Amino acid sequence: MQFSATVLAACVILAMPAVASAQFQPARDPAIGEKYHIEGAVALWNAEPSLIISSESLGIPGDTIDLVSDLGIQKKQIRELRLVLRPGTKHKFRFSYLPVAYDASSRVQREFVFNGQRFRVGIPVNTTAKLPTYRFGYEYDFIYRDRGYLGALVDVKYTDVEVTLDSPIGSEFTAQVAAIPTIGVVGRGYILKNLSITGEVSFFKVPDDLREQVGGGGRYLDYDFYGTFNVTHNAGVQAGFRSVDVEYSSDLDAGRLKFTGLYVGGALRF
Repeated sequence: MQFSATVLAACVILAMPAVASAQFQPARDPAIGEKYHIEGAVALWNAEPSLIISSESLGIPGDTIDLVSDLGIQKKQIRELRLVLRPGTKHKFRFSYLPVAYDASSRVQREFVFNGQRFRVGIPVNTTAKLPTYRFGYEYDFIYRDRGYLGALVDVKYTDVEVTLDSPIGSEFTAQVAAIPTIGVVGRGYILKNLSITGEVSFFKVPDDLREQVGGGGRYLDYDFYGTFNVTHNAGVQAGFRSVDVEYSSDLDAGRLKFTGLYVGGALRF
């Protein structure tokens, strides 16, 4: 939580100078790129994965498995789709989709139990990890000026976890849905009329005393810092750094999925 608070403070500090200076900016000289009702963006994310899971079956506890170091999952480029509907100046409905999927072929480097099955050293394993993530949210910019804004976020992040291990001893899989609501803050300031810096962070953790009532626990931390160069009001290019960190747990399964790295992309607005 201390780290999250630090990132939140950084976002506010980032946005406020531009917002404060914008109070003295003539209304006839707004930033380029803020006149739109629909914005669509595509990004290519060079994310470093950390994929740790465990799965219990038939009363047999599962071991913690690192899909990267234990089963050979490797870094790959991830595409992301973002969509913003903006019915009013301060109101935005947001959607994003990360079609995350990995596969690898390797031999077991250390013995482990997965979904009730023991995998011994040397057994060949084909690993498939499908981890698509969806985000549905609403943003309200409670401070909005010609050259910057500061707003609040509420959303639901939905990750569908499906991991399959195919080997000569059989095929075992685990499937879980991690749907976690989050709250956060977003700020944007314009360094130049057509060059902005945006920072946002959202976070939530299921309280320990609610785990039994909701059937498990979870935590989600997502922070994103990026710059946008707007060629016109309708088009811009982006580059940034993002980290998504998801934890989930239930009576049978648990996992932590983390993706961190740089990305580039473009946006179109109408």
